[in-house]
Amino acid sequence: MLTEYIEEAMKLAHYEIIEDEGTFWGEIPDFQGVWGRAETLEECRKWLKDALEEWLIFRLKNNLELPVVGNIDLNKLLTSV
Repeated sequence: MLTEYIEEAMKLAHYEIIEDEGTFWGEIPDFQGVWGRAETLEECRKWLKDALEEWLIFRLKNNLELPVVGNIDLNKLLTSV
């Protein structure tokens, strides 16, 4: 379930080129503080996914609410455990 959640969240990512620096910037709406920046788009995706995973671990560990992604609501899953 967590893998599917991450995959769905990554589908929501937005990327842009910072032309004056020659780097890529990526972020996922509704995931405050989750971003990545790198010299290539693939590297940016990797950094963004790593940031998302760390963000999720922090929020899960601290019992903080998670955004619903697609039809995946981890909050309901966690409260039923």
